[in-house]
Amino acid sequence: MTAPVTPVTPVLREMRWWDIDPVLELERDLFPEDAWSRGMFWSELAHARGPGATRRYVVAEDEAGRIVGYAGLASAGDIGDVQTIAVARDHWGTGLGGRLLTELLQAATAFECTEVMLECRVDNVRAQKLYERFGFEPIGFRRGYYQPGNVDAVVMRLSTASDSGSAAGVPSGPAAPAAPSAPLPPLHPLNKEPRSMTDEPLVLGIETSCDETGVGIVRGTTLLADAVASSVDEHARFGGVVPEVASRAHLEAMVPTIDRALKEAGVSAKDLDGIAVTAGPGLAGALLVGVSAAKAYAYALGKPLYGVNHLASHICVDQLEHGALPEPTMALLVSGGHSSLLLSSDITSDVRPMGATIDDAAGEAFDKIARVLNLGFPGGPVIDRYAKEGDPDAIVFPRGLTGPRDPVYDFSFSGLKTAVARWIEARRAAGEEVPVRDVAASFQEAVVDVLTRKAVRACKDEGVDHLMIGGGVAANSRLRALAQERCEAAGIRLRVPRPKLCTDNGAMVAALGAEMVARNRPASSWDLSADSSLPVTDPHVPGHDHVHEVSKENLYS
Repeated sequence: MTAPVTPVTPVLREMRWWDIDPVLELERDLFPEDAWSRGMFWSELAHARGPGATRRYVVAEDEAGRIVGYAGLASAGDIGDVQTIAVARDHWGTGLGGRLLTELLQAATAFECTEVMLECRVDNVRAQKLYERFGFEPIGFRRGYYQPGNVDAVVMRLSTASDSGSAAGVPSGPAAPAAPSAPLPPLHPLNKEPRSMTDEPLVLGIETSCDETGVGIVRGTTLLADAVASSVDEHARFGGVVPEVASRAHLEAMVPTIDRALKEAGVSAKDLDGIAVTAGPGLAGALLVGVSAAKAYAYALGKPLYGVNHLASHICVDQLEHGALPEPTMALLVSGGHSSLLLSSDITSDVRPMGATIDDAAGEAFDKIARVLNLGFPGGPVIDRYAKEGDPDAIVFPRGLTGPRDPVYDFSFSGLKTAVARWIEARRAAGEEVPVRDVAASFQEAVVDVLTRKAVRACKDEGVDHLMIGGGVAANSRLRALAQERCEAAGIRLRVPRPKLCTDNGAMVAALGAEMVARNRPASSWDLSADSSLPVTDPHVPGHDHVHEVSKENLYS
């Protein structure tokens, strides 16, 4: 008698770009009405690898090499969000859904998430029971979450700090596909009436000044979506951003990223009150892609267009986290292209430069020293990481422009960069080992010492009791700690957005755009152009009133 053949359990592995086509085939079979696009999967996978990864996508492959399931999780701070779980119909009831969910919960632990969220169709009872076995609890509904059927979603949450949050030992049960999900419409608490929407402006912002394609959506000062497609991996092998590569990456990522932002926010493009875009400063070609896209969307939708300043946007983004900006506010902006001290009495119309770098920006110096130390690109995060294990007092590196006759508020990091490079070269020439961690810590200390010292002095001299720090380098842990220490000693209140809002993103552009709308600032004209050297004294680029009258119909469908 022939023994029965035991089915081979599908193998789980990381999802890669070559899996997109078979995953799309399964996606369209299971979710024909609201299937994800190829661009959406590409955008997600772009954030699934590297030291700054915020996504984990896996596929289940059977013995014949067929994709029979897939799942994805996104992390934002300490919150994980199950983006999608799907299982081929012929594998329902095999426990594959439970295995995929276990994989995502393990990824959430690796991302140090304290809770995991997901959405499930209210009529998908089998999937809800699966999630409940893993400890998920229903906390509310999202009305009309699944379109075009207008089906509500039940929102479920798992606290990974609880015993029930451990995936280990939880029995896997019948797996039913859950529709691709992300934080979309407003959450309506259980047993309560939905809240009414406010009259605050709903604005979409586009940021393409460098290598990040950022699209954000805000309502007033509330962040609804912050979608980013980064091309940093494409530049890493060159040791810096290549303008032509960045421009091409923006072209490819623009539409998928806008679609993803609209879906995350749970709004339709026709609901927007305006389109904001970075008009400058930045890389000319990269800016042009964003400006062209914004003009096209604004014209098709019949919405006002707002060309805004990249630097002013970095200041305004803090409103999304800490509320309205005090007027005046002192801002220290530090990034790969800028190191500036700015005094803002009205973020939409009055930003005054106090000081700026006369050569290299702080972020640029981080990148160059990381390259000398063979630590890769970008340099800011890796130097910050190495510096935590080094001695900041091990090597005394120079502090630029801190002499009695030097400009009080200007910066210079070129001399520091050269001094560090020569110190490293001298050690190598002598055949001695370079103490990478001590060099990183000492270099970093020299940079943040000057930045914070001048910023605090500017606040004192101008009688301003609020200091805001923004830009990519504001994510540096030592800069944040030293600024807090010195501000407390000086009686100054420090405002620093969370790291994700410090780097280039569309949310900051949308925030400034929403402020323009709220304050009735004039929209930009259709001849808005990219300006790679747009001065910070121009927070936005106004135009003629006809921009509000050009399109009477919604051409976007």
